[in-house]
Amino acid sequence: MLKPHKDAYFKTEYARSGLQLGLQQKEELGANPFKFGMIGSTDSHTGMAEAAEDNFLGKYAVASPNPNNKDRWKKVWPPVEGTVAKMSGWESQSAGYAAVWATENTREALWDAMMRKEVYATTGPRMRVRMFGGYDFVNDDAFRHDMAAIGYAKGVPMGGDLTRAPDGKAPTFLLAAAKDPDGANLDRIQMIKGWLDANGQVHEAIFDVAVSDGRAIIDGKASEAVVSTVDVDAATYTNTIGEALLAAWWTDPEFDPSLKSFYYARVIEIPTPRWTAYDQVRLGVKMPDEVPMVLQERAYTSPIWYSP
Repeated sequence: MLKPHKDAYFKTEYARSGLQLGLQQKEELGANPFKFGMIGSTDSHTGMAEAAEDNFLGKYAVASPNPNNKDRWKKVWPPVEGTVAKMSGWESQSAGYAAVWATENTREALWDAMMRKEVYATTGPRMRVRMFGGYDFVNDDAFRHDMAAIGYAKGVPMGGDLTRAPDGKAPTFLLAAAKDPDGANLDRIQMIKGWLDANGQVHEAIFDVAVSDGRAIIDGKASEAVVSTVDVDAATYTNTIGEALLAAWWTDPEFDPSLKSFYYARVIEIPTPRWTAYDQVRLGVKMPDEVPMVLQERAYTSPIWYSP
């Protein structure tokens, strides 16, 4: 089936919408068929390892950079009419990683971790991200060196379930993120919430829960956007902004114990050059104005689900 034009993608193509649909299906069927964890991966067909913006060799071999292919960014894929929507080369993204919190580096432990959905995704950087949910965490727990041990002892990790909130209590979460040692600093940590109301309608909300550079959080939002150090003409940036580590203790301020919901964390880096900026410098081309040259890499965790 031919997909719609790139400007008319279905809302249901996004993971968050699938998670919301799962809440509705749980209400109707008694089971949630979309209770999935989050991982990232590549979608390139070059046979090459390429997970960074400065190492993106194209989605297809024919679009790999070389002196005779300086306009690879404007090629249209697929080159003939077919079964998928056409897209320009610059619309391709570089890659992603699957991160797994396993008890040990063995095949069995890795599969066990994936089975319990204690996994998260990144868009390329090797960020370390933790999230735990429970009812008995206190603020200091998020900033202790043994945060993970406290998270397991008092709650559940990403991919887990919370049920039957105690009277007068809302779910609380411990969140922590460390930057890729070779990458960019962190801009913020966000909590994404989805829920099903009493009328069967789904909703979502995004809360900033930890921000860098001394900014304030007002009504769940950072007081101002992060600045950018990116020099597009040189395809460079500096880590003079952002933080190497961010952590937070967060309680849902809008919690209704009678409603099904899910929560997952999103960690966002400071702005960095996109692969198109690196191509512009290395290949000596000039990108059109509509081509994005800067991005903010991110990680996103598997959810924690709440059921009454």
